[in-house]
Order: sequence, then structure tokens, then C-alpha cells
Amino acid sequence: MIEHADIVIDLQAGDTGKGKVAHHLAREVPYDAVIRYNGGANAGHTIYHEGVKIVTHQVPVGVFYNIPSIIGPGCVVHLGKLYDEIHMLRDHGFRAPVYVDHRCHVTGQHHMEQDGVDTVIGTTRQGIGPTYRDKYARTGARIVDILEYNSPELPYEMIDIYGYLYREPNRRAKLLMEGAQGFQIDIDWGEYPYVTSSHCTVGAVALNGVAPRYWRNVYGVMKAYETYSGFKSFTNKTIHHPEVLERIQELGEEFGATTGRKRQVRWLDLDGVIQAMHINNITHLIINKVDILDAVGYYGVYAEGRFHEFHDPALFRVFVEAHIRKHYQAELTDIMWSSSPEKI
Repeated sequence: MIEHADIVIDLQAGDTGKGKVAHHLAREVPYDAVIRYNGGANAGHTIYHEGVKIVTHQVPVGVFYNIPSIIGPGCVVHLGKLYDEIHMLRDHGFRAPVYVDHRCHVTGQHHMEQDGVDTVIGTTRQGIGPTYRDKYARTGARIVDILEYNSPELPYEMIDIYGYLYREPNRRAKLLMEGAQGFQIDIDWGEYPYVTSSHCTVGAVALNGVAPRYWRNVYGVMKAYETYSGFKSFTNKTIHHPEVLERIQELGEEFGATTGRKRQVRWLDLDGVIQAMHINNITHLIINKVDILDAVGYYGVYAEGRFHEFHDPALFRVFVEAHIRKHYQAELTDIMWSSSPEKI
């Protein structure tokens, strides 16, 4: 059975540092399992573990702390890339068990080839959209359709996540639910069609077998500015100080962890963040990369249709926190500002 589940969710368009947050929580909290609940090999979670930079794409962060790591049924899986990623992690000394729910749909080479011709959306070209398309058209292949049984030669094990979570009544599992991509590119809530193909909201957690009654903390992750790596124009309605935004892109090393594509940068949109917080019932807010704004010495933010600029970091933080607490209609336990790539 489940005792409780903590959730990590991206409030922007991805690339906000949620992998770092999940990694931090896995170190600080005695979880019994970490579950990835959406996306596939399009994810790119940059982890600094004891000073070593490691990028994961499909394997949850529990692997860094010997916590069972599960890829849930809301995900799609590229088996070849998963095999390589697990062996890369083992080469670094991480050997925690990795499980894949038997319902996961499998990304094949034909999916990647179909995705590779995209010139409109700006996908990661990892075959994710075509895989989900086949899933909903009921023409796809699940991992259970390909692997009839577990083989000791494979570095992962196929499981039934329901049985894993619910069929041992004496076990009270504490879970960490690790999300991918972000709310601004959610299939339902993003600016269609410039969206990903999976559910990036807290609702996806329930689709992976963890009901709302078990949810405890929901950690919303964002940056002190915003980035996007797709093809749509990501500028705000009025562009303020584009030369500063370019400097932020350089200092922040804003390149996609999966695509290597240069990310577009724009100023923080607080109204969009508050919308994401309401829909996902955020209890803890983490704001990353404020150190990049500190380095350029300029802070810009949109709120209620107006642009506000600051040169004093303290005034910027006070404004952001006050606006969020005024307009967020739910209890918010904490707002944490992070200037470190390794910890909250």
C-alpha cells in the first residue's frame, strides 16, 4: 500500500531544474520508490551528484540513492536508449533496481524517423509524439507485447505497478513522483500545437496509479526567467531589453539537455506561473537560477499585463513573493530561491 506521495512538477516550459529538485528530495527524504509519470526519452534531467554532472532521460533519480526507480504506465520507453542509460549509470556506480510497468508503450525506430521530419513544432525528435499517437490510435506496442518475460540479461525488470504498490498490505510505501517537460507545453494546457504529447499536470500522477488521497507535497519548480527550446516565437508581447535576455541565455548556458538546441529566453510571466500553481495545487515553490539574474544585475517580470523592472534583487524577490501570495488561492508552505545547480 501507499503511505504518501510527493510530486515534482515543472510550472513552465521544461528545463527549470526539476531533476535537481527531485535529486535533492531523494537524498533528504527516505522514499521507498521514485516513479517517472510522463514523457519518455525526450526528457533531459541534469543532475550534479557529488560534483559530477550526469544527464538522465528515462531513469528516475532514485537510482542515485539506491532507491527502486520505476517508469510508470504514463511514460513511453525507448528500450535501446534505456539499456544504454542504465549501463551508463552503472559505469558511474549506480546499481539501484530499475522497473518498467508492463503497460508502457515502446518507441521504435519508425517513430523517431517520423518525428525527425518535424519543421513546425520543434520537437526533440525522440519519437515521443508518434508513439503516443499510436497508443491512442490503439495501434502501438506495449513493452509486455515485446518482452513476454523478464530476462536476467536485461538491466531492468518489467512489473505490474499496481501489484508493486498495492498487493503488499503490510508495506506502507513513501513515493516520489518525478515529472518531465512542463505545464506550459502540456498537451491540454499548453499553446497548442506547440506542446508535448504527454500530460504534464499533477493529474498525470493519478494516471500512473497513485490516487489523489495519497498526495502530500506538490513541489512546483520554475526559473526566475523563462526559456523554451521549440520553434514557436517565445517572446513577450513587448520585448524589453533583448540584449539582457541574450546575456541571460549565455550565462545560464541555456541549451536543451536532449536536443542541444539554443533555448529562447523571455522575462518571467507571473500570471502564467499562478495559473500553473492553481491547476496543480502547489504546496512548495522552488525558483531556480536567480543567480543568473544576479549576475546581469537586472530583473524583469510581467504581472497583470504590466512589465516591472528591478535593479535591486531584494525588491525583485519581495515583489514576486507578494504577488504570488496575493493571487494564489491555496495554502503555500514555502517559497524557496535557489542559486545552486546542485541543491535547493
